[in-house]
Amino acid sequence: MDPDKYNTLRKGLLEFLILGIASSGRVYVAEMMQRLSKTDFATQEGTLYPLLSKMRRDKLLDYEWQESETGPPRKYYKLAAAGRKQLAEFREYWKSLTSLIDELGKPSCK
Repeated sequence: MDPDKYNTLRKGLLEFLILGIASSGRVYVAEMMQRLSKTDFATQEGTLYPLLSKMRRDKLLDYEWQESETGPPRKYYKLAAAGRKQLAEFREYWKSLTSLIDELGKPSCK
């Protein structure tokens, strides 16, 4: 499989993956990157931070600072109400999309 073939799709899905990660509870950026690193959606801070800022401006994510025992305070992200709604809508859309792909792949009846 050509690894570059699905780059556009992966970039488009990254926001929804972040919403999914944040739906598990408060999460630090390093944790997000660690979870993504095990997938085809591995990303770098230079990609993740601007996306998180955009998602916060869009009111999909909230954050709070928390003191760290090992260094400076950390910013922990959590899903906002609008993010929860968007993630639920995306999950429904994804189900309908995969159903459509399956349906279109069936032989047509004449």
